[in-house]
Amino acid sequence: MKAGRQMQATLGPAVPALPPIDLWLLIAACALLGLGLLMVASASLHRIPDRPFYFVNRHLIAIVIGFVGALAVSQVPIKQWERMGALLYFFGLLLLALIFVPGLGREANGAMRWIPIGPFNLQSSEFMKLFMVIYIAGYLVRRQLEVTNSIWGFAKPMLLLVLASALVMMQPDFGTTAVLLATALGLLFLGGVPLWQFGILMMMAGSALTALVLISPYRVQRMTAFRDPWADVENTGYQLAQALIAFGRGEWFGVGLGNGIQKQFYLPEAHTDFLMAVIGEEFGLLGTLTVIALFGVIVWRAFNIGARAEQKGFRFASYMALGFGLWIGMQAFINVGVNVGLLPTKGLTLPLMSYGGNSLIVACLVIAILMRIDFELRTDDGEAAGSSS
Repeated sequence: MKAGRQMQATLGPAVPALPPIDLWLLIAACALLGLGLLMVASASLHRIPDRPFYFVNRHLIAIVIGFVGALAVSQVPIKQWERMGALLYFFGLLLLALIFVPGLGREANGAMRWIPIGPFNLQSSEFMKLFMVIYIAGYLVRRQLEVTNSIWGFAKPMLLLVLASALVMMQPDFGTTAVLLATALGLLFLGGVPLWQFGILMMMAGSALTALVLISPYRVQRMTAFRDPWADVENTGYQLAQALIAFGRGEWFGVGLGNGIQKQFYLPEAHTDFLMAVIGEEFGLLGTLTVIALFGVIVWRAFNIGARAEQKGFRFASYMALGFGLWIGMQAFINVGVNVGLLPTKGLTLPLMSYGGNSLIVACLVIAILMRIDFELRTDDGEAAGSSS
C-alpha cells in the first residue's frame, strides 16, 4: 500500500477519465459525414471544369460550421432548450416569413427558400424542423393531460404545425413539409394521443397532402413518372430512370470510387438529392446497405437515449431524442426511397451526407443535442435533462 502511494506521488495526480459518450452515435455520424464528403467530391468534381473543388470546398466549410455549432450546442443544458422552445418556434416562423419580404428572399429553380447572409444562404425550413421538435417536446411535457384526454389538447400544436407547413409550402417545398408533418405526428403519437384521434389526424394530413399533389400539375407528373419512369424516360421519368441505371451498374460491389458514369451529366442533382444513386453505382449494394445501416445506428441510439430518459422520468429529453430519431430516420428513408423508385421524386437531402450547407449544419446540431442528452443522463443521473413527470 505504501509503495502504491509512493508511486502515485511520483507519477503525480491521477488523470481524470474522459466524460462518457455514446461512441456508437458518434462513430455513425462521423462515418456518414466522412463518406458524404467523399461522395460529394466524386459526384461534383466535373460539374465546374475550371473550379473542380467548388462544391467540395463549400461542403467542407459547412462541415466546419456544423462542427463548431455542434461544440457550442453541446455546452447548452437540456433544460435551457425546454425554456426556449416557444421562443424558438416563433423565431422559426419569423425566418420563414422573411423569405417572402421583397428584397430579402432569394429564388432559385423556381423556389423561394433562402435568405442571403453574405456568402451564406440561410434555408429557414431546415432550422424550422429543429425548432418544431423542441417545441412539441416541451408542449407534450406541459400539456400531457390535455393531449391524452381532450381533442383540443393535441389540436393546438397541430394548428401551429399547419401554420409552419403553410409557410414552407409557399416556397414551395413539399418534401420538407412531409418530413415536418410526419415527425410531428409521430411525436404526438408517442406522446400519448388517443389512437382514434390520431387516426383522424392521419386521415386529415393524408387528405391535405393528396390535395396539394392534385392541385399541382408538376406534382401529378412526378406521381405518374414514379409509377413507371420508363414510360416517359426522356422527360418526367428521366431523373428516376438515370438513378435506377446507376444502381443497376453498381451491382453487388460497385464500379469503384470515381468510376461512376451516371453522375457525369446524366443524373441531375447527383451531389444533392441523388447522392445515394452515386453511392449505389460506385460502391454497389454493399455500399448502399452500409449507409442504410449507419442511419439505422443513429435512429437506434436516438431511441435508446429517449427510452433511458423516459425511464429516469425526464420526459422533455425523452421526447426530444425520440423526435430527432423520427426526423433523421424518416428523411433518410424518403431520400433513399426516392433514389430507388420506392417514393415519388422530391427534393430532399440525405442527412449528414448530401451537399447542402443548411441541412448538414442542422444535422450536426441534432447529433450534438443527442450526445448532450446522453452525457447528462450518464454523468449527472439526468439531473439537468429536462422536466420530470
